Amino acid sequence: MAGRIEDYALIGDLQTAALVGRDGSVDWLCLPRFDSPSCFAALLGEQRHGAWRLAPAGAAECASRRYRADTLVLDSEWHTPDGRVRITDFMPQRGTDGRRPPQLVRIVEGLEGAVPIRGELRLRFNYGRINPWVRRTGHHRVAVAGPDSAWLRVPPGVHTYGADGTTVSEVTVTAGRRVPFVLTWQPSHLPTTPRGDPEAALLTTLDAWQRWAAGCRYDGEWRAAVLRSLITLKALAYRPTGGIVAAPTASLPERIGGPRNWDYRFCWLRDSSMTLSALLRGGFREEAAAWRQWLLRAIAGDPRDLQALYGVAGERVVTETVADWLPGYRGSRPVRFGNAAVDQLQLDVHGEVVDTLHLALLAGIPMERHVWTLLRALMGYLEQHWREPDEGLWEVRGGRRHFVHSKVMCWVAADRAVRLAEATGLPAPLDRWRAMREAVHADVCAHGYDRRRGVFVQHYGGHGLDAATLFVVKTGFLPPDDPRVVRTVDAVRDGLDHGGLVRRYRPTPDTDGLPGGEGAFLACSFWLADALAATGRRAEARELFARVVGLANDLGLLSEQWDPHARRQLGNTPQAFSHVALVNTAFTLAEPGG
Repeated sequence: MAGRIEDYALIGDLQTAALVGRDGSVDWLCLPRFDSPSCFAALLGEQRHGAWRLAPAGAAECASRRYRADTLVLDSEWHTPDGRVRITDFMPQRGTDGRRPPQLVRIVEGLEGAVPIRGELRLRFNYGRINPWVRRTGHHRVAVAGPDSAWLRVPPGVHTYGADGTTVSEVTVTAGRRVPFVLTWQPSHLPTTPRGDPEAALLTTLDAWQRWAAGCRYDGEWRAAVLRSLITLKALAYRPTGGIVAAPTASLPERIGGPRNWDYRFCWLRDSSMTLSALLRGGFREEAAAWRQWLLRAIAGDPRDLQALYGVAGERVVTETVADWLPGYRGSRPVRFGNAAVDQLQLDVHGEVVDTLHLALLAGIPMERHVWTLLRALMGYLEQHWREPDEGLWEVRGGRRHFVHSKVMCWVAADRAVRLAEATGLPAPLDRWRAMREAVHADVCAHGYDRRRGVFVQHYGGHGLDAATLFVVKTGFLPPDDPRVVRTVDAVRDGLDHGGLVRRYRPTPDTDGLPGGEGAFLACSFWLADALAATGRRAEARELFARVVGLANDLGLLSEQWDPHARRQLGNTPQAFSHVALVNTAFTLAEPGG
């Protein structure tokens, strides 16, 4: 059985990522990209669906673990009756030329005594469905099936053998001895794999992460949490193209045993835009420039064809399928790969994209004319379509509605476009954009506001609350001292409370087309902290922020949601949305008076 979601650590190479459990088992890894089929899928099933456990023989889980300072290199220490060992897990960063294959390196180091180590490697390609043919060649074990091959390299002295579809490795490690295990993937038609030096790769990987992290400009009281979040966000960026995935996992449930299981290994314009805003605030401009280039390539063409999400290289076809051979994380089915939200209309993404372009300009990244042409095309489409209903931020599957958040973000698109035009002097239909900004504002205030209760609601004609209405203050749509804002903030805090945190909304089959509930949404809890700070309740904001940060696992990682009853993380992990919100709120609270 897979571990608790918070039991997993993230390691990655800026093109894909693996999850490593406290028990020393790598239960999730997709190769060679984030959105490729997995070779380890025990996270969504059992060990037989693919995993690689490396640990002291008979030991249950590590005694402690940590990341090396400011890196994504994981050290796990194990204490046994025979002695102590440390296992260092990492993935060397790959270049963008495609010459270096993806590798997962695991170095066992003896600290005390003589500790028997046992490795059990079960490669299962295509999401646990294909058991490859495995053969020995020298000190390698080679697994081949269809287009995939994986090579396990171990040093002399490690005994390896096959048993029931598993490659077993056994070695006794004494104090001072270091034993590297290297798993390399490559297309099966290539005859050999590069060897490389795992110790040199470790030093190079440590240096690359630490040099990047040194650019962080946040220096407040929450620096450790902010920097870990920024490193996590960097790890979700697909280096060859600049695309950023929402999470490295698929189908981790929003409620254990429920059907709300989604694949987040793609680039949402919304999530990517918000991630870039956090990275820019943290002082990282290179990622913003790379993402803008990815954006231009991904959405090139008719603005009417704009999608909410794309593949990491800008692919438009992201078909949703159900993997009926996988039992799901702790029985949570169906297991979905791909995402049908690709076919939805989500008008809010225009606002996130234009807002990010505005933030990039403020950060000193110039507005090139070809980017301006893109912005004008997006605005031309939005001028014609902002009055339409859509599926909204939460990608509901119960039909289109006039979601207040979507309309507010349409207002953001018009507002930021006007500001960009005024700042750059580039040609623009300013009168039309200003008129659109005023029209959207009036429409939201007239139809998205419940006058009887004095609060903004989830959608026109409805009465339900939605944490996304906090964007009326977060975006500058209304000033923080507006009574409508204050009442909405209070209503969200009290009406969507879930164990001291915040729900997105109260899901019903009529609202989003699915049965069952979900946990508290961590990003929404950070948004509430922002809103509380904006409305002058900074002590309450700081208390809520500290509470949510405290829900991170021992490595500082947050998933999408939290179950306040079972006190455990839920949803895909680590979640960009959660870490973006953490960074932004930390900066907000660091401002004067915070």
